[in-house]
Amino acid sequence: MQPRNMSMSGVVDLAAVKAAGEAKVKAEQARAETARQGGGGAVPPSALVIDVDEAGFERDVLQRSAEVPVVIDFWAEWCEPCKQLGPLLERLAQEYNGRFLLAKVDVDANQMLMQQFGIQGIPAVFAVVAGQALPLFQGAAPEAQIRQTLDQLIQVGEERFGLTGIAVDAAAAGPEGAEQGPAEVPAGPYDALLEAAVQALDANDFAGAVQAYKNVLSDDPANTEAKLGLAQAELLSRVRDMDPQRVRDDAAEKPGDVAAQIAAADLDLVGGHVEDAFGRLVETVRRNFGDDRDAARLRLLELFEVIGPEDPRVVAARTALARVLF
Repeated sequence: MQPRNMSMSGVVDLAAVKAAGEAKVKAEQARAETARQGGGGAVPPSALVIDVDEAGFERDVLQRSAEVPVVIDFWAEWCEPCKQLGPLLERLAQEYNGRFLLAKVDVDANQMLMQQFGIQGIPAVFAVVAGQALPLFQGAAPEAQIRQTLDQLIQVGEERFGLTGIAVDAAAAGPEGAEQGPAEVPAGPYDALLEAAVQALDANDFAGAVQAYKNVLSDDPANTEAKLGLAQAELLSRVRDMDPQRVRDDAAEKPGDVAAQIAAADLDLVGGHVEDAFGRLVETVRRNFGDDRDAARLRLLELFEVIGPEDPRVVAARTALARVLF
């Protein structure tokens, strides 16, 4: 089964449609009550992945969603794609270290939950944020797409509902750290690789620069300089053979052509028109659905990397993106 609906559109409350402001207030009240009762402390890594049934759904999912986004994996023992997706989601839950909680639901044993979510096939992945449910995707999906979807989910949880995740007690993982995520690779030094990438950029060898940055990121995925450089090199590689006038004419004449708008956004950014590039893609996301919407969203996230996450223009565009997605 192919991945579908990675756009995270269509927030639906489990009981009824509610305003986001009301949900945020309830989430804040729930967190305050948890703190008053002495809860909300650090949890062991093993608590980041839980099995959920119909009887415990309100406690384990709805109530917990007031403090952390809860990702729900609907699966079954006989489902082959589930056997690929499930372990990947579990690994990501450990890696994200409390930024989301993974709830696994066996559909064979919980038919009512499957019906309530309107699930037609599995694996199916939903999220619940501050009591509101939203579809993420159906079917096995590439890890890169899943990560981007999770990042967007976490961002919306923080910005709209004040969800900052749950603290994880690393010491509780045991002496061998068996329950923790993949061991971190010591960072750098990567001066030689980064210098090679810069030299390749100066020589307009964008493919060489891309590979050099990827070599750094393969060992150190969090390397900020390499992430920024890779995004810039890929952007320059895309626009080097473009005919600017033709691209802009196409975008003006075909406002509904997603590929034309994406190409024009690349040119906007290279030309220094950052707000124009972001605004163009946010509007393209708003107008479209399915694969077209996802293509525009993913390109916008890539352009965010070019500018940097702390830039106020990126912050403003992320907020605008969240508004059209939800």
